[in-house]
Amino acid sequence: MRNIVFLLFTFSLTYSYTQQEKTLDKIINEWHQNAANAAFDAYFSITTDDFIFLGTAPEERWKKKEFMTFCKPYFDKKTTWDFKPSDRLWNYSEDGNTAWFDESLETWMQGCRGTGILSKIKGEWRLSYYNLHVLIENDKIQEFISLRKKQ
Repeated sequence: MRNIVFLLFTFSLTYSYTQQEKTLDKIINEWHQNAANAAFDAYFSITTDDFIFLGTAPEERWKKKEFMTFCKPYFDKKTTWDFKPSDRLWNYSEDGNTAWFDESLETWMQGCRGTGILSKIKGEWRLSYYNLHVLIENDKIQEFISLRKKQ
């Protein structure tokens, strides 16, 4: 009997995490799709008030309002980005109110990676942090360093 209870408990934990991951995947997939569709309000609606976006350029550390100002002309002209995510992995805080992830992205910059943090606020998941970075193979790093040093 104990084995059955243990198996049911294990299955319920696995099932709940799978359902949670599906929910979180849907949120982030829609966030990416909102960018591709130039849906400005929808794109920013899932972010927290203190949302931070780190872009690929060294100076790109945007607070939410700054990032909105930067993005608005692109969304208005419908010249936004279309990132295709895959291989997303989730981790969770012990209390279950924070989730963080990393994902592979196919972009106009070739392969990239994104990392993000979601917080559960009043029962709703909200994106509070996202970091977009370009991938560079180790054997190409010296060439990349040289390129960055060029003025």
